[in-house]
Amino acid sequence: MGFVPGIPGAHTQATTLDELHHNLKEVLELCLEEYPWSPEELPKFVGLQQIEVSA
Repeated sequence: MGFVPGIPGAHTQATTLDELHHNLKEVLELCLEEYPWSPEELPKFVGLQQIEVSA
């Protein structure tokens, strides 16, 4: 599962990291289209990635 901090509704899931990155980009584009964010309102962050490995 992945999410974009600070953007309500920007979350998705996938079976691989590549697929997750693709899905997050897609959902982020949809969220930004749905709500007209001004540049000042967008969260300021560079990136965050947390990976949980299950045995």
